[in-house]
Amino acid sequence: MAWNIVENGKILTVLIEGHFVAAVALELKKELLEKVQAGTNVLFDLSKMVHIDATGLGVLVQVLQKVKADNGKVILAGLQEGPKIVFDITNVSHVFEIVPTLKDARF
Repeated sequence: MAWNIVENGKILTVLIEGHFVAAVALELKKELLEKVQAGTNVLFDLSKMVHIDATGLGVLVQVLQKVKADNGKVILAGLQEGPKIVFDITNVSHVFEIVPTLKDARF
């Protein structure tokens, strides 16, 4: 798995590629939570994420909780069919705002 975080004002855009699993998810969580401040919004680009496990899903939920507590917003963009099944089975898809593409994200 690889990731890239781009800061643009109060928006962090996070590209996640490959398998978002326990081995790397906690490292990304640490980096993200250090960057989140009051009013920060996070846009996850999941268009290149092919798999997510429970730890990866947990990291997304923890980031969502932190961002919301700090009056920000989290949007997931480009969620692919394979990982989407995990979101649907766990009912987490109802917790997030999910949009088809990055261009559809509105903060």
